[in-house]
Amino acid sequence: MRKEIPRREVLFGAGALALVGRSVLAAEVGLPFGNGERPLVAYPGKRPLLQMTARPPQLETPFSVFDEGVITPNDAFFVRYHLADIPTEIDPDTFRLRVQGYVEAPVSLALADLKAMPQTEVVAVNQCSGNSRGFFEPRMAGGQLANGAMGCARWTGVSLKTVLDKAGVKAGSVQVAFEGLDGPVIPETPDFAKALNIDHARDGEVMLAWGMNGQELPWLNGYPLRLVVPGLYGTYWVKHLNAITVLDKPFEGFWMKTAYRIPDTPCACTEPGKAAASTVPIGRFNVRSFLTNLIDGASVKAGSTPLRGIAFDGGSGIKTVEVSANDGGTWLPAKLGQDFGRYAFRAWTLDVDLPAGSHIIRVKATANDGTSQPMEPRWNPAGYMRNVVESTRVRAA
Repeated sequence: MRKEIPRREVLFGAGALALVGRSVLAAEVGLPFGNGERPLVAYPGKRPLLQMTARPPQLETPFSVFDEGVITPNDAFFVRYHLADIPTEIDPDTFRLRVQGYVEAPVSLALADLKAMPQTEVVAVNQCSGNSRGFFEPRMAGGQLANGAMGCARWTGVSLKTVLDKAGVKAGSVQVAFEGLDGPVIPETPDFAKALNIDHARDGEVMLAWGMNGQELPWLNGYPLRLVVPGLYGTYWVKHLNAITVLDKPFEGFWMKTAYRIPDTPCACTEPGKAAASTVPIGRFNVRSFLTNLIDGASVKAGSTPLRGIAFDGGSGIKTVEVSANDGGTWLPAKLGQDFGRYAFRAWTLDVDLPAGSHIIRVKATANDGTSQPMEPRWNPAGYMRNVVESTRVRAA
C-alpha cells in the first residue's frame, strides 16, 4: 500500500541510519519496576533518551524533562514506531500526499500546496496508549514504559477538513484512513494504518502538521508531515503521512479491528488477569496528573517545600489539581499555571509543609467534564490508559 517516492538525504539520511543501528550510548538508568534497566542513547536530532528498542526506534523521554516547562522540547520528545522499515531519506520537493477513495476528485498535494492553505495551530499532548505500562500488576506483554511516553508541543499545519474539502468528500462517507511511509520488514506483518470517523476527521481540529514548536517536524517524529489528533492517543497520530483514503464503509485494518482495543466497560478495565468480554478501539485520553520536581525516594529539607507538576486530559481541560502530603488523608488545592489550551499540559504549583519524617505525596486532577483519577490502579489486558493518582515517597530532614 506504500508508494515509493524519489529520495535524497535530508536531515536524517543514510549516515544517520548507521547511528540508529548502533545508537550512541550515554549512560544507563533503572526505571522503578522489574527489568527496568534502560540505556540512554543519543539518536540524530535527539538528546539522550531512554531506549526501549532500537529496531524500530522506541525512545522514552526521561521524566525530569517534564519539569523544564509545559512545552516538551523537540529533541526530548518521545519516539514510537510499530514497523521497522522506517524512511531514512525523503526529498521534500518530490514528496506528495495522496487524497483518494470516496471523493469527487483525488488529489496529489506537494508540501508547498499544503503550506499555501490556511494555516492552523494547536498546543496538544501526544501520549502513547501504553504510557506507564511497566507499572501494571500483573504485568502484560508490550513495551514496558514508565511515564515518559508523552509530550506536549505546539503543532503547526493545515486542518484535515481543508484538505478533504479540496478533494470533495462524497455523501455517504463513513471513515477516513491514514497511512505513512514506514512499513513492515516482512509481507506477513500488517502495514500500519489507522482510521477516524468522518465527522471527527472533519471537525476542524484534526490537523496535518509540518511544524513542531516553531521548527520542522523532527525526523523521528514524522517528518515531513504527520497527523495530529488532539485528545486521542498517539496510535492515531500517523507519522510520515503520505496517503489519506476516504471510505464508504468502516476500515477493517489490523491496527483498528484487532490491535489497540480496550475493554468495552465504563472504566476500560477488567479484573486483573482477565480478558475482556468485548472491546472497542482506544480513543481519548483520560485525566492524569504528575508531580515533576521530586522523584520517588527523594530527600528534602524539612519545612515549606515547593511542589510543581503537570496535568492534562482528553480535551475538556483541567479544572482543579489537588495535592495530599499525607497519602490522601487531606487535600490542598494547587495553583494552576498558564492555560495553553484544553489539549495541553497544565502546570500547577503548591508549597506544602513537610515536617521531619517520611511522607507520601499524592496528586489528583479533575477535568472540566467532571472526571477525576482513581485512587487505586485499574487493569486491562493491553496495559493501556493508566491514570491512577500517583504517589511519591519523600523524606524530610
